[in-house]
Amino acid sequence: MVSSDYAGDLSTAEAWALLEKEPKAQLIDVRTTAEWTFVGVPDVSPLGRQTICVEWQTYPDMAINPEFAKAVAGQLQRAGANETTPLLFLCRSGARSRAAAIAMTRAGFGKAYNVAGGFEGDLDEARHRGQRNGWKAQGLPWRQS
Repeated sequence: MVSSDYAGDLSTAEAWALLEKEPKAQLIDVRTTAEWTFVGVPDVSPLGRQTICVEWQTYPDMAINPEFAKAVAGQLQRAGANETTPLLFLCRSGARSRAAAIAMTRAGFGKAYNVAGGFEGDLDEARHRGQRNGWKAQGLPWRQS
């Protein structure tokens, strides 16, 4: 899906393909510190990069991080990225990352994508994540922190 608010949604497979194709493209995980610690983090080190981790919302009250755009911009600068670099935002299932992609588009980053399905994906019939879709279900690289 393409939206005027952000560059659009990518499946996890499309996201990995873009990361492989574009050496400067960056993956930004916007989940909480607790999620990174207890659930795991995408591993883009096989592509010569590190996942950028900046919370969109902070646990436990889930307030939106008022410093999000500034923090991401700083991390991108350190990674050698700029306003024209493809940015792929990822959360648990694709909702927070969509909001983060919109925020970064408004901050002047024109290629901000949402990774639909996120890290854990949608709930299955048993109300469990990680089996139907998402980064982990696709068998993409990840690590436990």
